[in-house]
Amino acid sequence: MPATDIRPRPDIVALLCDADFKRRPDTDTYSHRDGRPFSKEEQALAFTATRVEVEEVSAQLARYREYRRTWKEAPEAFQSFLAPFMAQLTQKNLGNAVQLMNEDERTEFERLLGLMIQPLRPFTPNTF
Repeated sequence: MPATDIRPRPDIVALLCDADFKRRPDTDTYSHRDGRPFSKEEQALAFTATRVEVEEVSAQLARYREYRRTWKEAPEAFQSFLAPFMAQLTQKNLGNAVQLMNEDERTEFERLLGLMIQPLRPFTPNTF
């Protein structure tokens, strides 16, 4: 018998990603990160979460934490990346440094530059 392909339900993952799992004594439910209590329907839906869905939430949050760490470290990583190129130049500017780069180096340059110029994206379920 072939293995069943069990996929996390995006709506459950989104709900769990937005959950603060401290039970509210006033409503006896979980709450959203913004403090709103779960509705009865949301609470019931959260209780239907499978192991695969909980693991997906954990993986998404881990990827987001890694993205935030990378974004925060981007300015220093950019300087470290550029240093060897700048050391080769008499006229030190980005245009001249980019001319020294091969395709893979330009890709890394663009990735680091993109991290520096884009604002930090907020966590959004089913994105990271």
